Amino acid sequence: MALVSAFQERLQQMEETRNQRLYLLQAEKELQSRKSLLLESKLSNIRSMEQRCLVLDQKNAVLNFKILGHRSEISRLEAKYQSTFQQVRDLKSEVEELEEYEKKKDRFYEMKRCDMKDFKGQVQRFVLESRQQVHDLRQRLDELKLNLQELQGNNGFLDNSEIAVAERKKAELLVCKENLERSLVSNYRLKAQLQKQLQNILLSQEHERRKRTESSEKEKSKTAVIQKE
Repeated sequence: MALVSAFQERLQQMEETRNQRLYLLQAEKELQSRKSLLLESKLSNIRSMEQRCLVLDQKNAVLNFKILGHRSEISRLEAKYQSTFQQVRDLKSEVEELEEYEKKKDRFYEMKRCDMKDFKGQVQRFVLESRQQVHDLRQRLDELKLNLQELQGNNGFLDNSEIAVAERKKAELLVCKENLERSLVSNYRLKAQLQKQLQNILLSQEHERRKRTESSEKEKSKTAVIQKE
């Protein structure tokens, strides 16, 4: 009886040990299963992250390409801006030079106009004085003729000295008259030349104004084209 009882007890212990081992194996299997699921989940997350990283790398590459394109465009625009700025500076310098030239030319024309005006006044005064002198000489000549006629009427003749004096005065008056007439002719010619020079100056000034207007219009059109670009 004791042997059977010991044998059964031994069997019961072995059964309990087996059950404990089965339980441990089952627990370990479940643990391994959970670990496997966790590992698969982590692997899945890793794959997802790798996919996201790949997408981000692609986006980063696209952005880098766009950045390079924008940098190239910025460089081109900067070069264009520098060229345009230099053109504007050159145009500004040309405009300033033209304005200074126009001021000098206007001052020159104004000075010439004043000189012409003064000279014209002098010529007119000289003409008036010459005419007055001619008028006075004619009056004196008429007076001499009248005196000569009176002397001839009173005496019937003149002595040689009186005739010589009268002839000398007459010759002097005629010489003065001829000189004045030549001076008047010369002054008229000079007046005509001065008027022609003044007309040429005015025509040249008008031509320069037209050129300045055309140049200003061209500069405005260039500036407008540059601003559009």
